[in-house]
Amino acid sequence: MAYWTAARYVPQQERLALHCLGLAGFDVYLPRLREQRIVRGCRVEVTPPLFPGYCFVAIELQWHAAHRAPGTLGLVLNGGGPAHVPDSVIDELRSRARNGLIELAKPRGPRVGSRVKVTVGPFAGQLGFYAGMKPHQRVEVLLTLLGGQQRVSLSREAIEPG
Repeated sequence: MAYWTAARYVPQQERLALHCLGLAGFDVYLPRLREQRIVRGCRVEVTPPLFPGYCFVAIELQWHAAHRAPGTLGLVLNGGGPAHVPDSVIDELRSRARNGLIELAKPRGPRVGSRVKVTVGPFAGQLGFYAGMKPHQRVEVLLTLLGGQQRVSLSREAIEPG
């Protein structure tokens, strides 16, 4: 009976691992994301793996050849054999793909001008207004401090809707 399992591949060797698994007769599935990034001031579309370092392999008879395929670090094992990935998981991933790529929903965050509450750090408990995102998962918040409004840069996890 055929089943799906996960294989780890060597960093920077995903193409080799997928090629060798395919040559060995295994059906391989590597779900990829569709992301927009800014590179040197230009918006580019990139397609990184949904699960970096892992791909899915369909096992029909013997799994040992997949476990030792060039470019792989082996299959994810559960005791004495490969860990099974339910078919429903693979079906769900494939159903979310559009033109071979998965688009994740944009995370909902605060809008500029909305009230937020600082949850950690020296400003914990302070209410302020969301002023926007900064690089490296930082946010800018306007807090009323020292008799005026001050811009404070905090980690994204340090605020919640207020």
